[in-house]
Amino acid sequence: MKRSLFGRLWPNVTAVVLFIGFVFPVYWMFATAFKPTGDIISEDPVWFPTDITFEHFEKATGVDHFWTYVTNSLIVTLCAVGLALVVALAGSFALARMRFKGRRGFVIGFMMAQMAPWEVMIIAMYMIVRDASMLNSLVPLTVFYMMMILPFTILTLRGFVAAVPRDLEEAAMVDGCTRAQAFRKVILPLLAPGLMSTSLFGFITAWNELPLVLVLNKEAEAQTLPLWLSSFQTAFGNDWGATMAASSLFAVPILLLFVFLQRRAVSGLTAGAVKG
Repeated sequence: MKRSLFGRLWPNVTAVVLFIGFVFPVYWMFATAFKPTGDIISEDPVWFPTDITFEHFEKATGVDHFWTYVTNSLIVTLCAVGLALVVALAGSFALARMRFKGRRGFVIGFMMAQMAPWEVMIIAMYMIVRDASMLNSLVPLTVFYMMMILPFTILTLRGFVAAVPRDLEEAAMVDGCTRAQAFRKVILPLLAPGLMSTSLFGFITAWNELPLVLVLNKEAEAQTLPLWLSSFQTAFGNDWGATMAASSLFAVPILLLFVFLQRRAVSGLTAGAVKG
């Protein structure tokens, strides 16, 4: 009886401990953003902010070129994710449904590209962009971000495409659909969970990326939000209030995107599977 109770209890206790461990830094970031400066630098930690202030958010959003950073980040991230999904849909379908020479090596190549650290190629990327006279441009960032998330996107969507029964596709083709129409009307709706998960991964990767924009885009008009986060470090130290406020604002789009995609992942699991 005791062993059975322990067996049911310890997974729940472990889950609660892990949940607190992961959630507490996020809570502390948001809580610090609303604390007065005196509470932030106090030796005794203030666990729950009582005197809520918005001065740190005003300072964070009052930085020069703030809205330029926001616009650039949205443009680069959304374009990179969109392009990666378009290319990955075609690539994953080819890998899952078609048999061609070198297919296994192609998959291994994508796995190696996914494991390779992109930082070691920054110098080569810089030289390519410099020789093309495209420094301080959003186009190279979009292309490189797409390349970063493309291997994972293709490999993930390949599994989702392979999980769709061929019978559904063949039935649509018997009814008069071409292969492209069968893919669009039958397979694509069933890939909704995979598209959402890969979109979330791609968005987080491109949204958080710093080294490339730091090297390629020196002008403020072509920079993105990750560089904005580093603007609150001065010779006199860190402005922790503004830093936490900026970090909170930076994390909000990712949290909202996760909530939006998580709520719709299950609903798209069988969409389009029933013939109308």
